[in-house]
Amino acid sequence: QVQLVESGGGLVQAGGSLRLSCAASGIIFSMYTMGWYRQAPGKQRELVARITTSGITNYADSVKGRFTLSRVNAENTVYLQMTSLKPEDTAVYYCNAERYGSTYWGQGTQVTVSS
Repeated sequence: QVQLVESGGGLVQAGGSLRLSCAASGIIFSMYTMGWYRQAPGKQRELVARITTSGITNYADSVKGRFTLSRVNAENTVYLQMTSLKPEDTAVYYCNAERYGSTYWGQGTQVTVSS
């Protein structure tokens, strides 16, 4: 049974920082591209950042320079360090694992940035 368990969300003031974690089980973690997506109320889910099995990262333009995605294969965990947070970063953040069309999602964690 595959599980992606997110943690680290919460309420923060604009300009603040949060670190999201996603712990995976039930998959061979090192073989999966891992990503974070977010969905704000009334909007579609969008990619925030993703990291390949070889550690290559890509980011949405809206978070470049502010967010950093990393993975620790020995911990089966991916981390999203978020700095200089803005109110428009407010959303439910979802962890994603993908490999050759197999996709798994976490339950989501709420991030709220107050102005």
